[in-house]
Amino acid sequence: MQQLLEQMERIVIGQRKNIRLLVTAFLAGGHVLLEGVPGLGKTKMVRTLAELSDGLFSRVQFTPDMMPSDITGSVIFNMKENEFQTVRGPVFTNLLLADEINRTPPKTQSALLEAMEERQVTIQGTTYRLPDPFFVVATQNPVEYEGTYPLPEAQLDRFLFKLTVSYPSLEAETDILKNHVPFYAEERRPAEPALTLERLKELRAGLGQVVVQDSLVEYIAALIRKTREDKRLSLGASPRAGIALMTAGRAWALLDGRNFVTPDDIKTVAVPALRHRLMLTPQAELEGETSDHFIQETLATVPVPR
Repeated sequence: MQQLLEQMERIVIGQRKNIRLLVTAFLAGGHVLLEGVPGLGKTKMVRTLAELSDGLFSRVQFTPDMMPSDITGSVIFNMKENEFQTVRGPVFTNLLLADEINRTPPKTQSALLEAMEERQVTIQGTTYRLPDPFFVVATQNPVEYEGTYPLPEAQLDRFLFKLTVSYPSLEAETDILKNHVPFYAEERRPAEPALTLERLKELRAGLGQVVVQDSLVEYIAALIRKTREDKRLSLGASPRAGIALMTAGRAWALLDGRNFVTPDDIKTVAVPALRHRLMLTPQAELEGETSDHFIQETLATVPVPR
């Protein structure tokens, strides 16, 4: 995993923490929502992860006229063979990049729900299992909301992390310009992947062996319950959010080469794991509150186990 991280950081400059969180979600078996203005390298980050692993990769550019069958697949009649055939959609892959997911209507967005949660899709009444592993990374643009369809809470809850991609620092942006490859120069896939799917499955199987002490489980539960008690929130975190927090903490620890989770691991993954699961009241939004600020405040007030 360290080789994968090092190679990604050399290609995608200035996004070290987001890269580690993206790989953490990949390891944990969750999905990721990437949010950022155009041109910050969101697509490149995901494509680089695909190129450094040996799995199948699909990219779907979501548009307002896209139908659910464009994602999952459909049944067509083959006149040559005189029979019906199932044409599988781009969802049958190991890594799916759903680009600008908020540009497509809710009916098409919901087509990903079964796939993301159940790892299967149903086409004309027949259920098909998706490849293992199956990892969805969706991107959305936080500006230009005209003509978009904001993701409902039910679909947001399917994502393990919501990562915000911001502008790079001056030093990082200088390195980006120095290392820019012209668009006509072909970027070749590595001869050997930095991470094989077999190795990924082995690491995932070891997640259950990463120790989470009882005091840390109680700490996670206290963080989750705290979000339901604050009047600034109209929607607090669900038990699924607590499970996501613990799973992400395990994956972050394993990525760091440890077989035990620390409070710092939970604090590191808390913001990306919870920011999209909380809903502020209109009054709190008018006062300039954000879910990130609320999570940081909660981390500062809930006692940390020793």
